[in-house]
Amino acid sequence: MDMTRRPKLSLTLFGIFATSAVAGGAWYELVGSVKPVAASAQSSPGQPAARIPVTSFEVKKTDFPVHVYGLGVVSPFKTVTIKSRVDGQITKVSFKQGQMVKEGDPLLEIDQRPYTAALEQAVAKKAQDEANLRNDQLNLQRFQTLAKQQFETQQNLDTQQALVDQVTAQLKGDQATIDNAQTNLGYTSIKAPISGRMGFRLVDPGNIVHAADTTGIVTIAQLQPIAVQFTEPEEQLQAIDKAFKAGEVPVEALTSDGTRTLSQGRLVVMDNSVNQATGTISLKARFDNKDNALWPGLSITTRMLVDTLKQVIVVPQDGVQHGPSGLFAYVIGDNGKVSARPIKINQSGDANAVVSEGLNVGDRIVVAGQSRLFDGALVDAKPVGALAAPMADANSGTKTGSAD
Repeated sequence: MDMTRRPKLSLTLFGIFATSAVAGGAWYELVGSVKPVAASAQSSPGQPAARIPVTSFEVKKTDFPVHVYGLGVVSPFKTVTIKSRVDGQITKVSFKQGQMVKEGDPLLEIDQRPYTAALEQAVAKKAQDEANLRNDQLNLQRFQTLAKQQFETQQNLDTQQALVDQVTAQLKGDQATIDNAQTNLGYTSIKAPISGRMGFRLVDPGNIVHAADTTGIVTIAQLQPIAVQFTEPEEQLQAIDKAFKAGEVPVEALTSDGTRTLSQGRLVVMDNSVNQATGTISLKARFDNKDNALWPGLSITTRMLVDTLKQVIVVPQDGVQHGPSGLFAYVIGDNGKVSARPIKINQSGDANAVVSEGLNVGDRIVVAGQSRLFDGALVDAKPVGALAAPMADANSGTKTGSAD
């Protein structure tokens, strides 16, 4: 019985293996005959190759502004701490904290009575001395008449002359005392020395103030105009100095993230030395600040125009590519194929760059969609409108020099 089972089992296994082999061969033929659609389409001579969509820019010449960026802090153009110049009690306060005041506006008053009395006393003393002078002058005239008639000695005449001179000098001292008393009386009425915004009041009405007080009564910060103090790297010193000597240097105040322009101003002061610890030079710009967009203590980014390159080849920075051999740009040919062309950049800033070598006026370069490109690729190019507007970026200042 065992002998009859083994041949059947062997035949069964052989049939299974044979069937598997036939099925495997059929599957290999089926899979081997299938080709990728992209490869078939590319190799098929009857169908054109697919074009890669890109955005192009036509190279042209234009003026290129050279900007340098810095970090700065807004500060009042002038700051005045109001202090009393006489001793006395504050009787009246005419301002509110945080109020805008103009030069000459009354701020507060100090008790005037002691100073009014001192002035009246000085005036009375002068009137007394004037009366004495008139009497002494009359006596002098009598002495002079008698001396001519030999009825008075020369010594008495000289003594009377000296008395007149003495009282005359006293009158000058009296007038000085009056002027001083009038000045002190004027100090009891304090007015704004500059236009600006009032700060917090440190002394209330009824308090006694002294001329020797170290702390002030209130501070006034001038906001119109206002100043911005900022720094630039020492490498930019020559360019900034050249522009400053040539004329007005525009400075823009931007938000700290560099996304929005707050105000327009101009450079007014360059420091007389470079900070060796930081390698920077301090600068000061003036802004009219009519809309109060700038506030003391505000941190900002500055963008300063130091030069303008006339009629140079300018392209968007998006069109500049970095390769193993240096910078290049994809140039679109008349046949719609792109070629990687080496270029050199000598200025860059904001969203554009100046090309010194590699591109000519009229060339079309790719400024978007380069990730799928290769040398000789066919493209479907749509032109971009124009050069990108300058975008403020505090971390990407204008670069000087050639780049390979």
